[in-house]
Amino acid sequence: MKLLNVAGFFALAPTLVPALEPITTSLAFCGAAVMWQLFSPASWLKCRFLECCNMKDTLDIPALQMVLEQKVFGQHLATQVVLKALSAHSRDKQPRKPLVMSFHGWTGTGKSFVSKIIARNLYQSHEARRSFVHQFDAVLHFPHAEHIKQYKEQLQNWIRGNVSVCPRSLFIFSEMDQMPHGLIDSIMPYLSHREAINGIYYGKAIFLFLNNAGGDKITEVALDHWRRQKGREEIPLTDLQSMLSAEILNNRNSGFWNSKLIQKNLVDYFIPFLPLEYKHVKKCIQEELHYQGHQEDEDLIIKIALAMSDYPNEDRIYSSKGCKTVASKVNLDT
Repeated sequence: MKLLNVAGFFALAPTLVPALEPITTSLAFCGAAVMWQLFSPASWLKCRFLECCNMKDTLDIPALQMVLEQKVFGQHLATQVVLKALSAHSRDKQPRKPLVMSFHGWTGTGKSFVSKIIARNLYQSHEARRSFVHQFDAVLHFPHAEHIKQYKEQLQNWIRGNVSVCPRSLFIFSEMDQMPHGLIDSIMPYLSHREAINGIYYGKAIFLFLNNAGGDKITEVALDHWRRQKGREEIPLTDLQSMLSAEILNNRNSGFWNSKLIQKNLVDYFIPFLPLEYKHVKKCIQEELHYQGHQEDEDLIIKIALAMSDYPNEDRIYSSKGCKTVASKVNLDT
């Protein structure tokens, strides 16, 4: 309809031109062009000045890689998989299904942080992120298991409505271990291999699930490697991924317990976030000092890092809270 209106305007333009002065004519055409650009859904002008859905796959993989390497510590497995998955999905002009990644690990290991980095890379302006990046917190948004029927309907409507507005929508589900059992299966049709559902195509959407479930198993594997004097770089990703899919499917403390999403292999990547060692916590403290505008103080960095390395009791190899409380400890000691 918009195309017809614009065509009609330009068809009538020659009859209007003689009645207008040259400057007025130029302004009229410029104004029409600007209005057309602002109302066109894929307009470069709209994307320049207003929020805009990334219909043209503007994921900057090199920039994403640089940020992950500089800002995310001790998570070589996670960053490698995230980069490869996003790169492959963004290159595909018509993905067969949405990209679905499930992040697993202890609190403070970087799951939320990596999801925020992805969101900022996908949508650089705050307004665009507010419109096209959708965050669900299981505790906040789905607190009552007895209301699961209502939650299912709301969740389906929310995803359907947002993808219809922007195919390249990003959905982030945090605290998945607190998700009412069975709720997440309500979005199964949108994660399947389908061309479209009722005229809506979901293949360009991205779904991230953040889950503490599986964190203890990941730590057991990492600790076993350390005790056998093997580096964390030697931990096989395939072993962790297969272990995670089985663990969260059978774990009652997981939002994926007995989930059809897992049984039907609709989660593309199970991504382990390893427990953070003393050296990684030190880097987090250095980064926080820079962020707060303080000079580096090696004695202070060592003091805080040693206090946070507390697991297991006899060896104190890892920080059980990761880098979660670094900001508050830096505030306390500076």
